[in-house]
Amino acid sequence: MINNILINNYNKLYNKINKKYKTYNIIILLDKNIYKLYIKYLILKIIKNLLYNYLYIIKINNGEKYKNIYTCIKIFKKLKNKQINKKSIFINFGGGVISDLGGFISSIYKRGIIFYNIPTTLLSMIDASIGGKNAININNLKNELGIFNNAKLILIDEYYLLTLNKKQIISGISEIIKYGLIFNKKLFYIICNNYKYNFNNKKWNKIIIKSILIKNIIINNDFKEKNFRQILNFGHTIGHSIEIFFLNKKISHGEAIAIGIIYESFISYKYNLIKKKKFLKIKQNILKIYNYLFYKILNNIKNNINNIINIMYYDKKNIFFKKINFVLLNNIGICNYNNNINNNIIKYCLYYTIYEKNKY
Repeated sequence: MINNILINNYNKLYNKINKKYKTYNIIILLDKNIYKLYIKYLILKIIKNLLYNYLYIIKINNGEKYKNIYTCIKIFKKLKNKQINKKSIFINFGGGVISDLGGFISSIYKRGIIFYNIPTTLLSMIDASIGGKNAININNLKNELGIFNNAKLILIDEYYLLTLNKKQIISGISEIIKYGLIFNKKLFYIICNNYKYNFNNKKWNKIIIKSILIKNIIINNDFKEKNFRQILNFGHTIGHSIEIFFLNKKISHGEAIAIGIIYESFISYKYNLIKKKKFLKIKQNILKIYNYLFYKILNNIKNNINNIINIMYYDKKNIFFKKINFVLLNNIGICNYNNNINNNIIKYCLYYTIYEKNKY
């Protein structure tokens, strides 16, 4: 067990709930897709082994566009209609949207009820469900309304990884790449050499655990993101703005972050923090996994640079008015935070980074 994280250990989950909370209500939040895929497994592995007063399953539409205040209000009304009180436990069963949304609702309903996370995607296992960040989007701005509150417990079950499609797995890989670039050089090269996933492979088990450990080290040093935790935002300043701008084009969070990592590595190079050789190594390793994506949206990025930059002005990391704040690399495995970057550099970066080799 890593802090409050269990790996494939349902018995501890049952024991913790049945020993202390057996008279509580259990509310399970999931999306309709997860319900279809896993409801039988959920009943077999979790529901039939728990003691509780009342069980209520809430299904919502799946997708980032439903991580908003309107979905929250619908869920609050359902909880009120079922007379769900403070003696309740939320189990957020799904990917990053579910852990974000469920954590946020749990944290403010009745001024806070206990919640557990059971992530079902690679991205949510190694990132979204860990660290206590719970938020929703407002007017297509990413995670604008949120709260810091840790899940009581997180259960990682590697069975779910065997059921993921390629897009879902690739979405999670970008966050592992990020951990390697900001904190652990060895992990960066390991993931880039093992991206053709085989979750029965013991090496993948180690990659997942290493990623979880890295995030835990960082958040334990700075839970509320006053300083050091900001390094986890590498790739996210540009990545989030691209994710929001292309929300209707079904670009996943992880895919957007992969794009952001290349662009923000380029900014690191333009500010003489990393050498050209290092930037090219980062770019080449990411492109061999995500090349399909850049061909798909590169021209759209170039044609909408000002719109994408305008979204960045609302980024939560920004400290000064009209100044965009970045995490930048000093080397592979080392980074720094609180860099206010000139708009002309950002525009140059968005226009030239990916394929135009002679512009470096």
